[in-house]
Amino acid sequence: MEKLKAKKILNLLDNYIKNPETELEYSTNFKLLVAVILSAQCTDKRVNMVTKELFKEFNTPWDFANMPLGVLEEKIHACGFYHNKAKNIIACSKKLVEEFDGQVPSDFESLCSLPGVGRKTANVMLIVAFNTPAIPVDTHIFRVSNRIGLTNAKTEAECEKQLMELFGDNKAIWGKLHHLILLFGRYHCKAIKPECSTCILSKYCKHYNNKG
Repeated sequence: MEKLKAKKILNLLDNYIKNPETELEYSTNFKLLVAVILSAQCTDKRVNMVTKELFKEFNTPWDFANMPLGVLEEKIHACGFYHNKAKNIIACSKKLVEEFDGQVPSDFESLCSLPGVGRKTANVMLIVAFNTPAIPVDTHIFRVSNRIGLTNAKTEAECEKQLMELFGDNKAIWGKLHHLILLFGRYHCKAIKPECSTCILSKYCKHYNNKG
């Protein structure tokens, strides 16, 4: 997609979606990191319900590093994949305590060195916690970007690269771009039954204009 059309799509989304920011609730960078790990294949709404109770008792990397695996599994059970998530959160907390003085690192490589933290999670931390340009690509970003025609990617990594190239002239908007596309995908351009007939992007959308 040419950059002029991409810019028009960005402007339409920016005018349509209010408060393009994460819907995860947190008060520290560490709590955000835990929430992002829990959000894998789980809704932010459910994560917020779980962390609201979890963080009343456990707040710091030291708290989680010393928590028995079974205790954490029980507390995060509702988020799904609770065994792996609990294992990763405890291991991540231990590494933060042992190697980073309990502080969440602010660079991509260090973030990716933490258990349970992949490229997408690291990029989310960069844009939300540290205001560093990045474009995290989750299932919503991947689906919507390909569906609209912003990208033509076979993998999430490829999608990220194409979006970075398409909007490379202004890295400062990368974080906002992520949230605009994510929220648009979550509430409007859904995986099943996207709201095409009332879509603000129908004029530019590859999927809509190729129907039939």
